[in-house]
Amino acid sequence: MIAKEEKLAAVSVAVKPAVRLPLLKQLGPGLIAGAADDDPSGIATYSQAGAQFGYGMLWSVLFTLPLMIGIQIVSARIGRVTGQGLAANIRQHYPKSLLYAVIALLLVANTINIAADLGAMAAALQLLVGGSTRLYIVAFALASLGLQVFIPFPRYAPFLKWLTLALFAYVATVFVVRVPWLEAGLHTLVPDLALRADYLLTLVAVFGTTISPYLFFWQASQEVEEQRAADGEAPLREAPEQATAHLHRIKIDTYTGMTFSNLVAFFIMLTTAVTLHAHGITDIRTSAQAAEALRPIGGEFAFLLFAAGIVGTGMLAVPVLAGSAAYAVAESFRWPIGLGLRLMEARGFYGILIAATTIGVALNFTAIDPVKALIWSAVINGVISVPIMAVMMLMAASPEIMGRFTVRRRLKNLGWLATGVMALAVVAMLVAFLTPQPAHAQAPADYPSKQDCQRGEPKSRVGLNPRSF
Repeated sequence: MIAKEEKLAAVSVAVKPAVRLPLLKQLGPGLIAGAADDDPSGIATYSQAGAQFGYGMLWSVLFTLPLMIGIQIVSARIGRVTGQGLAANIRQHYPKSLLYAVIALLLVANTINIAADLGAMAAALQLLVGGSTRLYIVAFALASLGLQVFIPFPRYAPFLKWLTLALFAYVATVFVVRVPWLEAGLHTLVPDLALRADYLLTLVAVFGTTISPYLFFWQASQEVEEQRAADGEAPLREAPEQATAHLHRIKIDTYTGMTFSNLVAFFIMLTTAVTLHAHGITDIRTSAQAAEALRPIGGEFAFLLFAAGIVGTGMLAVPVLAGSAAYAVAESFRWPIGLGLRLMEARGFYGILIAATTIGVALNFTAIDPVKALIWSAVINGVISVPIMAVMMLMAASPEIMGRFTVRRRLKNLGWLATGVMALAVVAMLVAFLTPQPAHAQAPADYPSKQDCQRGEPKSRVGLNPRSF
């Protein structure tokens, strides 16, 4: 009799209705995912786009915002409804060949991103205080791993949330440089499209940085983490009475996080457009180089804000990159999973997390060109996002997986539109690569103009020449 009462009590706790939370407490996985999207390697990509094309790519940030919101809501809903991350759902319902291909590419892209982020953070800190970049790379990696491995998730999650404040450095930077707002606004609303290989490569890199597979895996798995960490909560398929509150929270969280993310990306692109591009500096290789180039043009304060932001957002992004890779691999092989578990309880999960970060450190001590690795990691993200997004949309519309919580028409259309846009961008890039470029098309970028020669001022080369990769 006692056992029966305990069982009934457990069931009643498991299906306890969710309570509507205050706004600040509704922000979590979506806000962190959005902020992590503006990692140091992302900052480098946005800086390169602004420096190389001026206002020519501002439109892309506005264009991708609703697409990013839609696909991230889909990923969050899959995690919360099923109680499993994306990799676990793919493993259960789709061929293993698809799962292993996706996870392998995700691991490669994430590890390269970790390497680029650690290197950028170290270079930015060296610009601020001097010292050894190699020492800083190791120190940042150890600090990131220590927080993830040894701090319980309920105490660690708020730390990630507060780290998002580092991105306000890029909002502040815009207001310490002179911006022609009317001109910038017109270029944002009326796109400047150029069907050239260098433009399309950068565009795919921007799309791949903005709509990144690691964010899908992270947000879905974080929804599962938060559900497991909260008393009395269960996957929505098992506790439909909790759906209203949690689906509303996911919507608020994701709208806020993605809007914040794209606003920061817009400001980074705008800052480099009105400073670096306007002064003929069109070849930016890293986020730290963007900060250094900004110093003589935007002033010391703008430089300090830009460089400090790189360090802050890197401390947020590295755990997300390593964590999303660990979630994906652990779910694929049915290992114990979660930042809420201790090291010995989830050795495989933490092993992947540690390995990805360690390899990221090691790449900074090799002869691998970090610029090429950085750009191609963004391009890989853009390419692999297409099949992942397609599978996500199929899962989100499947009653077998989502039960009564399949996505409605508006969200379904938005998700498929995002998938189609990413596919179109990748195809356009591949066509541009395979199409011979006219000799005169590269001349303006590669050679100084007559006026430059007369002034004795060499013109900067375009930073993303696809033929050089």
